[in-house]
Amino acid sequence: MGKKFEAAKKRVEPRLHDLREGLDLVKSTNFVKFDSTVDMAVRLGVDPKHSDQMVRGSVVLPHGAGKTVTILVFAKGEKEREARDAGADHVGADDLAERITKGWLEFDRVVATPDLMGVVGRLGKILGPRGLMPNPKTGTVTFDVARAIREIRQGKVEYRVEKAGIVHVPVGKVSFDAAKLYDNTMAILESIMKAKPSSAKGTYLKTITVSSTMGPGVQIDVACVGKQVA
Repeated sequence: MGKKFEAAKKRVEPRLHDLREGLDLVKSTNFVKFDSTVDMAVRLGVDPKHSDQMVRGSVVLPHGAGKTVTILVFAKGEKEREARDAGADHVGADDLAERITKGWLEFDRVVATPDLMGVVGRLGKILGPRGLMPNPKTGTVTFDVARAIREIRQGKVEYRVEKAGIVHVPVGKVSFDAAKLYDNTMAILESIMKAKPSSAKGTYLKTITVSSTMGPGVQIDVACVGKQVA
């Protein structure tokens, strides 16, 4: 694996690349046999330690994420039936909360109706660090559970700036053609730009890097991308 990575890394010139060129490189330098995820890391000019500079959001990717996700929904009564009809994999309330406290985590996304956030809130220490906590800003705390489930199935991804000021988010799979990866990437960058805090000063988009799951990172020319998403 080390030799393959080094060989792939040598194919990436140490310079800034146009986004389309960079995504082509990510595809061509992928050396594993499975369908790798293409990830993007965006370093922002914000300080997440300040609540007014927290950047988070979600976007439905134009061409989907290429991943099958398991959806868990906290809902009762009519909303429970709505969630099941919409194709949720697990639906419940206190019963699901109890399973989760005992270590069960066989799901990828969580949706909750507002009236059950009291139950979900008690799971914060378990769901929070794993990025699974529902949030109104990402559309996962809602009474319109059918829509939330549909958007997730269509390829809705969530992002949140980390302590170091970096956003990590998947943009698709290496099996996608470069045009689809480009469309998905631009959709995410446009969403990140719209989420810019009013308190953020100076350069907002600092660096952009794209890579496959185990492939080398490719540096993207932020100036060129910034003009397209401005």
